[in-house]
Amino acid sequence: MRVLVVEDEMKVANALREGLEGEKFEVIVERTGEGAFFRVNTESFDVILLDLTLPGRDGLEILQALRQRGVKAPVLVLTARDSLQDRVTGLDAGADDYLIKPFHMPELISRVRALLRRPNAALGVVLDLDELILDTVSRQAKVGEIPLVLSLRETALLELLLRRQGNVVTREAIEHGLYGFDTTLGSNAVEVLVQRLRRKLGEAGARVAVHTLRGVGYLLGAVE
Repeated sequence: MRVLVVEDEMKVANALREGLEGEKFEVIVERTGEGAFFRVNTESFDVILLDLTLPGRDGLEILQALRQRGVKAPVLVLTARDSLQDRVTGLDAGADDYLIKPFHMPELISRVRALLRRPNAALGVVLDLDELILDTVSRQAKVGEIPLVLSLRETALLELLLRRQGNVVTREAIEHGLYGFDTTLGSNAVEVLVQRLRRKLGEAGARVAVHTLRGVGYLLGAVE
């Protein structure tokens, strides 16, 4: 399987190459948007890992141009831009999945394998844990066949927790990802949001819940 890594930070690019090659992927690295665009139009890749902040052409411009030319290789966006609007913009531009920096290599490998299992024509990104399912494009969530009626921020919180399932998400990470640095929050804004999502999951009979690790953060896991 051939993977194109589009990343201008050499340290990150080398780590990605090492991790992917350790899993027997063939890895090609490009450090500019122009180089990536030329590669994809002259060679075949099974998966593209695309940073958004690139010298020359922006990653989103590259992504949109590739989709307009009919390139169907799944694209996993790697970026530090983790606001809700950034994720929506990336998915609307044609991304298949979105991974926030810094990330853990096992999670990235798992995401790549998941993309490779999808049919080429599949649309959207579905995140799941047990019977809890979230379609990140339609923004619809459900537990089994029971739809969850969530607010925009409750949906964003659920997505953040699902994307980092198995890992603790700090209060600061939630504030940054859902509200941004320029928003003044009440001291318990995150706690209230977590409580609302926890209640709705419980009412729908979910076998997973949002657990609080006092002084550390929050973790989506099985009901205890």
